[in-house]
Amino acid sequence: VQLQASGGGLVQAGGSLRLSCSYSGKTFRFNNMAWYRQAPGKERELVARIVRNEPTNYADFVKGRFTISRDNAKNTMYLQMNSLKPEDTAVYYCATVPYWGKGTQVTVSS
Repeated sequence: VQLQASGGGLVQAGGSLRLSCSYSGKTFRFNNMAWYRQAPGKERELVARIVRNEPTNYADFVKGRFTISRDNAKNTMYLQMNSLKPEDTAVYYCATVPYWGKGTQVTVSS
């Protein structure tokens, strides 16, 4: 199983980014996938989860701003992030537990 997140960067508050997570391996392992994030000095936390093609969980702090989706034909999961806030600054990881990809840094300036 391999996962690779990309799409992070530096953006001003109120801006948008779209993260991508490409994955490969046994397809049944990818039914339940999620985005997590970890800010400096904080524990890793769940951002959003998608089961098969249905978003099932959003953390309260991203509801209405972030959208999780996937394109099975491209073996890619996405996280569309709008109305970004400085507190969204973190390393974002895609995962199908217990497998984790390398994170991508998102920095939101005020």
